Amino acid sequence: MITHPRFLALAAFVPAVIVAQQSPAPSPTAPALTPPVAAVRPHRFDEHGTVRTDSYYWLRERSNPEVIKYLEDENAYTKGVMAHTEALQNRLYDELKGRVLQSDQSVPFREGNYFYYTRLVEGKNYPIYARKRGSLNAPEEILIDANALAEGKPTFLIRAWEVSSGEDLLAFAADTTGGRVSSIRFKNLRSGELLPDIVPRAIGGIAWAEDNRTLFYTKPDSVTVRPYQIYRHKLGTPASADHLVYEDKDETYYTSVFKTKSRAYIMVQSEQTMATEYHYVRADQPDAAVRVLIPRERGHEYYADHFGDYFYILSNDHAKNFRLMRTPVARPGRDNWEEVIAHRPDVLLEGFESFKDYLVLSERKDGLVQLRVRPWSGGGRTEYYLDFGEPAYLAYVSVNREFDTPLLRFVYTSLTTPSSTYDYDMRTRQKTLLKRDSILGGFDPANYVTERFYTTARDGARVPVSVVYRKGIARPAPLLLTGYGSYGASTDPTFSSDRLSLLDRGFVFAIAHIRGGSEMGRAWYENGRQLQKKNTFTDFIDVADDLVRRGYTTPDRMFARGASAGGLLMGAVVNMRPELFEGVIAGVPYVDVITTMMDSTIPLTTGEYDEWGNPHDSTFYRYMLSYSPYDNVERKEYPNLLLTAGLYDTQVLYVEPAKWTAKLRAMKTDTNRLILRTNMEAGHSGASGRYKRWRDVAFEYAFLLDLAGLGDKPTP
Repeated sequence: MITHPRFLALAAFVPAVIVAQQSPAPSPTAPALTPPVAAVRPHRFDEHGTVRTDSYYWLRERSNPEVIKYLEDENAYTKGVMAHTEALQNRLYDELKGRVLQSDQSVPFREGNYFYYTRLVEGKNYPIYARKRGSLNAPEEILIDANALAEGKPTFLIRAWEVSSGEDLLAFAADTTGGRVSSIRFKNLRSGELLPDIVPRAIGGIAWAEDNRTLFYTKPDSVTVRPYQIYRHKLGTPASADHLVYEDKDETYYTSVFKTKSRAYIMVQSEQTMATEYHYVRADQPDAAVRVLIPRERGHEYYADHFGDYFYILSNDHAKNFRLMRTPVARPGRDNWEEVIAHRPDVLLEGFESFKDYLVLSERKDGLVQLRVRPWSGGGRTEYYLDFGEPAYLAYVSVNREFDTPLLRFVYTSLTTPSSTYDYDMRTRQKTLLKRDSILGGFDPANYVTERFYTTARDGARVPVSVVYRKGIARPAPLLLTGYGSYGASTDPTFSSDRLSLLDRGFVFAIAHIRGGSEMGRAWYENGRQLQKKNTFTDFIDVADDLVRRGYTTPDRMFARGASAGGLLMGAVVNMRPELFEGVIAGVPYVDVITTMMDSTIPLTTGEYDEWGNPHDSTFYRYMLSYSPYDNVERKEYPNLLLTAGLYDTQVLYVEPAKWTAKLRAMKTDTNRLILRTNMEAGHSGASGRYKRWRDVAFEYAFLLDLAGLGDKPTP
């Protein structure tokens, strides 16, 4: 399946940690705590005739022992402020862990002669990657035991793994800092031995050629960590001898590499916010030069895969919501393509999956994903949609590596339905449930209600809102409102077993599907970026006001949460309407917009101009300055705030939440809680191990429940 990479990228941009809140006074028996005070060392910026003074600019010096001490002092202060909730944190941790099968296995998928899967073992943080030959009853072969490789490492992430076409070699990329940069190792699957080959610095995906010896990989820039070069490595040769296949010298583009589902081509993708370009080389001719598929052109975004005699291309050419085209492999290009699926103004075409007899399309209409099955032979006369039957849900195409099969593997989830994997027979239209995540502890979906409605924003736009709560709760109730609204990423209504700890204690959970995402089509994204960015913030505020009007909650029981670019959302709304929220959590928040976007040495800067604007242009500068959370902190009351950071974060540098904390502490006039929690061992996505992650969630939920006065209320 090809899916708009911007939607996929948000797995990297949106971390799992999340909640928001505010506080009654600390426990009467708790000793008085003195928050850290960062030293004031003014740094002057003179830009477009405007002078900005940043008192905490020096906190960007990560190697400075004074900076590390400040972060550690903030962590100690946070721990002290939350000390009276430690028993609650432990109860929540036991709840979170207790709902999940400690030993579990993914649904195996077939590729070639093997079934591949991952499994978790009780007491272990990381998955084991394994396979079985020919049958699920065959002996297990362990590909990667991440627990063994992670020993002694505070952070460990398998960023990519691929088995060669000969099925006897494994390449995998391991990240030991959380900063996305990985080293690639190789394993002989027949002998079980790790090979001496090591590629020390890579980022993103990897792809084996069909010669069973050549691996293509992406290399990052040493300063900005921008993926910009594609190399090929020959087994048995040193990484220093690897051959440069492609380099993108435009600093606004990011490169990646993958192999088509047909296994016939290696695809090199270069992408920025408003344009895409693909190069390709036959997978059985890895030493050949790459050729361009469709040359880049400003405003043309396209996403390509191969099937039969054609490259299939999802394109926005004369199609704001995208259309599907195809061009012959023998003569590829825009001058020689034909339309397969037409553009529709009310439906966003997000992706496609090719099978021998069927084409499956992923579409989004009215904020919800639809799966459309279209036989190649019958075309539009016999196509149909799968029926899901709930008001708010997410359905998506899962791993489908086989061409010659009538079975579509897809996943379905909703606010009340745990993640469920199905095989769907496209001939008979029968679906078979292969696995639904087991939720222990007496979970019954009938105990919960999910709703969906529209809020009319101040300019007349209709903003979708998804809501879930436990039946029988009294309203108005404490409510956690979440949102993101950037990069065209849609925030879908999915199930979370963790969230039950809030719902069962009387919380309402709501998602504001605000502009800047793509829930309502491409225009929904366009109207929430660059000089329209404030629509993202006002949509969120309008939804919050509407939830109060509808009686779900009141401002003194309203909490908000967002992370990464969603943390920018949090920073903007607490500046604009601080009285609307009792408390807010901003996870790894992007809040120092001007300073970050003016500095081209920072990762994700020049490539982000089309998302936020280029502040070297005075028009964009003044607009961005008008909402940048750090620059708009004022001497006034703010909600209770919990901010998080990762010391090794390369996507939102730790210094942004650190500086924001320091400035808020110096400026705010209230006595509400303001705490910063920095993970000194991790990057953007927080803790890499599942048990550590549950500890983080328990901490944040304890913060939320304590502020809501529900910390001691037992779960029904």
